[in-house]
Amino acid sequence: MSDHVNISTDQLRIGLYVILDLKWFEHPFAFNSFKIKTADQIATIRSLGLKTVGYDPERSDLQTPAPKAPPAAPPPAEKADILPTLAAKRALIEKIKHQREAAARIGHAFVDTTVVIRDINKDLYAKPAEKVHQATQLVNQIADSILSAPELALHLMADKIGGEEMYFHSLTVTMLSLMMARDIKLPPEHITALGMGALFHDIGRTEIPSRILLKKEPLTHAEQELYKMHCQYGVDIAARLQLTPSATSIIQEHHELCDGSGYPKGLSGDRIRLLPRIVAIANHYDELCNPINIAAALTPHEALSLMFTKLRAKFDPKLLQVFVRCLGVYPPGTIVQLSNGVIGMVATINAAKPLKPTVVIYDEDIPKDEAILVDMETETDVNIAKAIKPAQLPREIYAYLNPRQNVSYYFDAGEPDKAKAKR
Repeated sequence: MSDHVNISTDQLRIGLYVILDLKWFEHPFAFNSFKIKTADQIATIRSLGLKTVGYDPERSDLQTPAPKAPPAAPPPAEKADILPTLAAKRALIEKIKHQREAAARIGHAFVDTTVVIRDINKDLYAKPAEKVHQATQLVNQIADSILSAPELALHLMADKIGGEEMYFHSLTVTMLSLMMARDIKLPPEHITALGMGALFHDIGRTEIPSRILLKKEPLTHAEQELYKMHCQYGVDIAARLQLTPSATSIIQEHHELCDGSGYPKGLSGDRIRLLPRIVAIANHYDELCNPINIAAALTPHEALSLMFTKLRAKFDPKLLQVFVRCLGVYPPGTIVQLSNGVIGMVATINAAKPLKPTVVIYDEDIPKDEAILVDMETETDVNIAKAIKPAQLPREIYAYLNPRQNVSYYFDAGEPDKAKAKR
């Protein structure tokens, strides 16, 4: 933060960058510091009863404030502005309340979905036809809600919500795959196959010993070869379940990479079918964010950056660009510093405006469970300056923002009764 000096409120002018010495709930603005853009903002600041405010010359369009005026009683019009000021703050608090209610609704939907996936997996072999039908219905419901929403908000889910962690991976991969499908306008006849293949892409892992699946140390060569067999085991299970050839191709090829370095067949380029190329990107991203050894986990921003810079040759280049565009430069879960010095965590992005996420703001004066949510689209004076590693945060900020160890996502397509299928 730059050094600042105090000026009297009668010296305020449009173009000055000011710092208010007030708690967040004592003024109607999203931040305590901002650049004045309108005369109404000046009137609002004067209505707050402050005699002086901080002024930062380096961040101001003007180098000098207005000359200090002689003391005078505040005009009646400024006193009248107090009520609109309180109304604006109440409106902002109400908006945050609605955002929290939406987040709770989405969180419950996420838990409900993981419970359904658990139920499907539990009885998959005992009642294969019934459970495949249930899975198909679930995939179609998710796809319909995603494809029918005019704007799609991607939300970061809380750590270990609902205790269904083992089903987070398949759900996250399904969600992110369908997100890409929406962006590239994948033909409707392929949507269900993509969702089913993504949901069951790791079904062959049920045949792999848990000592290998849960091993945190590097696998031996023999263990690696056994683990790679999960793709073929998955194909065998898909045949028993009578999954479609398109869905089965995802189970078989989701570890194939465009540079030929993948498995089980070392396919490259267009020899890998389209649907597996989509799932391969979502799968690799989630494995980077949520590895077995959590100490090796990358932040969403790091994972996306690694895939786009150093691993780009391994993925379909056009689909990787789609993935980056959908997740945004700063995916949900990324710790960021804003241009006004404030620290926050990206909670939600809008796929239509990926550079304008909603950010949870750290403010020591605000209780953690009432943390401010700022929509970067509406705060045109502030932008994201950089991403920050969670380990670089002071302990109190880390505890406040609580960066997720497990990065899982869910989409908000609006209220359930408003999402109409358009396929």
